[in-house]
Amino acid sequence: MPTPDPSRPRKLPIGLQNLREIITDGYCYVDKTPHALALAEAGKYYFLSRPRRFGKSLFLDTLKELFEGNEPLFRGLYVHDRWDWSQRHPVIRLDFSAGILENREQLDRHIHELLRFNQRQLGLNCEATSLTGCFAEMIERLHAETGQGVVILVDEYDKPILDNIDHPERAAEVREGLKNLYSAMKGRDAELRFVFMTGVTKFSKVSLFSGINQLQDLTLDPRCATLCGYTQHDLETVFADHLAGVDWDELRRWYNGYGFLGEPVYNPFDILLFISQGRTYRNYWFETGSPSFLIKLFQQRRYFLPDLESVETSEEILDSFDIERIDPVTLLFQTGYLTINQVEQRFGQLLFRLRIPNQEVRLALMNHLVDAWTDRLPSERMPWQLAIHEPLIRGDVAGLIAAIKRLFAGIPWRNFTYSDLPEYEGYYASVLYAFFVSLNAEVIAEDISHHGQVDLTVKLEGYVYVIEIKVERGRPSPTPDQEPVDNPALAQIQARGYSAKYRGLPSRGLFEVGLVFDPDARNLIQGDWVAV
Repeated sequence: MPTPDPSRPRKLPIGLQNLREIITDGYCYVDKTPHALALAEAGKYYFLSRPRRFGKSLFLDTLKELFEGNEPLFRGLYVHDRWDWSQRHPVIRLDFSAGILENREQLDRHIHELLRFNQRQLGLNCEATSLTGCFAEMIERLHAETGQGVVILVDEYDKPILDNIDHPERAAEVREGLKNLYSAMKGRDAELRFVFMTGVTKFSKVSLFSGINQLQDLTLDPRCATLCGYTQHDLETVFADHLAGVDWDELRRWYNGYGFLGEPVYNPFDILLFISQGRTYRNYWFETGSPSFLIKLFQQRRYFLPDLESVETSEEILDSFDIERIDPVTLLFQTGYLTINQVEQRFGQLLFRLRIPNQEVRLALMNHLVDAWTDRLPSERMPWQLAIHEPLIRGDVAGLIAAIKRLFAGIPWRNFTYSDLPEYEGYYASVLYAFFVSLNAEVIAEDISHHGQVDLTVKLEGYVYVIEIKVERGRPSPTPDQEPVDNPALAQIQARGYSAKYRGLPSRGLFEVGLVFDPDARNLIQGDWVAV
């Protein structure tokens, strides 16, 4: 095996999921073999859910090389002197990450190709004609011919389901096909040494894993919190040459923060591209897949976007979901758009407080939500963001109110003809929340005071805006030559002292802003403000 030149930084393993290539060609490698050894010694059947691009496939490949006994690859790694290299196990690996499977027929064809590939690799030729029968025959014969327990590794087991998630009937058919395949493992404990399955989501055991319901779920196991992802220590050691002099606080703010009941981790994909792109802070992981289905689900459920700042949920909501009844919070957590912030015990149950993990996810997610809630193309978003950003950073509240009115007036409402989303009172607060967050402002939703909570507090460039939103039908819009009309939103701010906690604090300006929308006019009909 060639020795890397110590005078040059190791290469970055961007897009690599093959341990042999990473080790033999001298790429940076974060040693995850302590986790592999612990799992191999402690149990037999495992499942791990992590967001995409988190290193699941590389960990599976590490397990493959380990169980096949490829000792040279592990020299210098934690596991090397702790593993019995005389034991070599046959490994069946099923990878569902490639391509898009749109129905049961395509799934069955793909499974057939995966089984044929494994047969060629392992020197087998199935006599059974059914997929389940062939899979079971492979396990039985490999155990009989080698005298060793068979290792089964399944990568992205759920991708065929997620490919069809907005077509529930199709997704259910695909789920049944996968369930049928996995049932081949049932009752074969004596022939199996180790089973490890990964995916983004965790479907309920009843709907998919009934044949292998002894799977131990590692998703929220604190011992496995850093099994995938890079820790701060990893960056300061393995990537020390690449990150010398970096602003660690800024790097953490942008890309750290994924919590799985242990030390927070970075998304590996982000870090590798951040280094390779000259340490430019931008969206890397998010660009590899937009949350179109999630956004559609939000709109259907009339999700109040400011609630993303304070999601509280129970363990079973995070644990799994069924195709027929998808909870947006479950999908947000499992796909990486929300992560665990705090955990506490309440009335005998665990209560999880969730948050958006970092700046990258926050900005990119809000840009997508702005596009969806205003029915605009991404190319049309920037002019509106600039129109709102400029008055915000100048303390120009009159200009801000005018920009908000132009924003809603410019929404192509004809595209909402068959949608009642604009009738939803929280729609207007959701649009403004997403816009403000997309501008890199600090936004406190439902900001609590002694006498209640105000809808939004927005902080940017030293200015503080305390904003209350009301929705009233049929309210006449004030005209310039008319006596001022009472603004119920502003009156509520003042009556309840929402801005009191910000008075006396250092700022360039503190403003109380009352906004009144009419769902029939689908626009702001009154906006008033007071400098405090």
